This record gives sequence, structure tokens and C-alpha cells, in this order.
Amino acid sequence: MDGRAGARAAFRRWRYGRPFWGGLLLALGGAWILLTMKASLKVVLHIGMQGLAGYLLPGLMVLLGLLTLFNPTQRLFYSITGVLVSLGTWLTSNLGGFLVGLLLGVVGSCLVFGWLPDQEPRRSRRERRRTAVQAR
Repeated sequence: MDGRAGARAAFRRWRYGRPFWGGLLLALGGAWILLTMKASLKVVLHIGMQGLAGYLLPGLMVLLGLLTLFNPTQRLFYSITGVLVSLGTWLTSNLGGFLVGLLLGVVGSCLVFGWLPDQEPRRSRRERRRTAVQAR
């Protein structure tokens, strides 16, 4: 049980050092749009660039989400590009994955843009109460 608690604490420290939820939502938005695409890749390649963009933009959303998680120093570029690509899926990919993927991508990109690396991790109520009781 102690090994699991240590792994969980290590993951929590890793997660606090980057815009985790924003990157995850951006990647999930791209994955959702890719899942809603109905045509096979053979059909899309024969349609031309407009059909290929239906797969290219959501794939880029997934890539930007993963890059945000593993390289948070470039988060501003990734977030601005993520918003533009997410909005581009409105035209190319079934209305942005029937609006769900589009909204996930835009909200995730906004969370990435607003993340500040020097913020203190949020403390739970239990921890705040414990420090208040110890201060008395």
C-alpha cells in the first residue's frame, strides 16, 4: 500500500508542475473528434485536402495536448495554436466533433493559457483545518 501512495504523491508533484487539466482536455477534444469521423482513411485521401484536414486538425489537437503535458515551458504557443486548431475543426470535422470536441479543445487551451507555473498547489480543506488547529 505504501508503494501506491508514493507513486500517487509522485504523480501529484508531476501534475502540479504543468497545466495538466488543460493539456488533458485539449488532447481529449482531439481524440473525440477523431472518434466521430465516420469515413475511412481511404475515402478521405481521395476527397482531397479538405477531407485530409478532417484528420489532420484533430491529430494536431492531440499532439498539442501531449506537448503541453510534457513540455510546459512552451504552453503559450501550444494554447494559442490549440484554440485556432480547435476552431478550425468546426469547418473540417463534423462541426468540431458535434461541438463536444470543439468545446473541450477551446476550454483546455484556455486553461493552458491561464496556467501560471509559480502558483502554489491548492491545499485541501483538511490540510487547512489541520494547520489552523496546530496554530492555536
